[in-house]
Amino acid sequence: VRLFSMFAAPPDQSLEWNESGVEGMARFLRRLWREVHAHAAQPDHPEVDPSALDAAQKAMRRQVHEAIAKVGDDYGRRHSFNTAIAALMELLNALGKFTDMSDMGRAVRHEAFEAIVLLLNPITPHASHALWQALGHPETLLEDLPFPQADAAALVRDALTLAVQVNGKLRGTIEVPADAAREAVEVAALAAPSVAAHLGGQPPKKVIVVPGKIVNIVV
Repeated sequence: VRLFSMFAAPPDQSLEWNESGVEGMARFLRRLWREVHAHAAQPDHPEVDPSALDAAQKAMRRQVHEAIAKVGDDYGRRHSFNTAIAALMELLNALGKFTDMSDMGRAVRHEAFEAIVLLLNPITPHASHALWQALGHPETLLEDLPFPQADAAALVRDALTLAVQVNGKLRGTIEVPADAAREAVEVAALAAPSVAAHLGGQPPKKVIVVPGKIVNIVV
């Protein structure tokens, strides 16, 4: 009930009771409980070595640390518990799709579950306390542990996915290196098959690149 009340509305707004919402929060906690215990049943949980991660592992770890940064900001500055819980639900969904069972894959999952448990502790302390022990830690007050902090290095992106619009309408996406020059981004956008099909062989009048976000082609 406490989790639902914090998820459903900011603390300064009234809340309309919704039993289906309570059940949704219960499903989230049950799923987290199952997945943590399934992970903990594996034989070992190596430490994350950032230099040994492949692209998919880096992407998953980046999502973990993006969630840590968001939840910390939601708690500390914005006092927005509902968006913090939503971010953790999204992270758990992403973990459900991350099926890498290599040493580093399991290490990234372990780090993610530890982060989720600590980040939920202010809202669900009893469940978090039990899950922390399930992850292999001795019994302790989680309030005595440091609150998770995002690793700035983990937040760095090697590549960016940019939306490409033609005359204001979304026509595709491209993936470019994070440090790609503007000219390289333009070339990649114009060469994308889904974009070229809408250009009809016409040269663009203008190509507007918003760094890190979008490319808009005017024909």
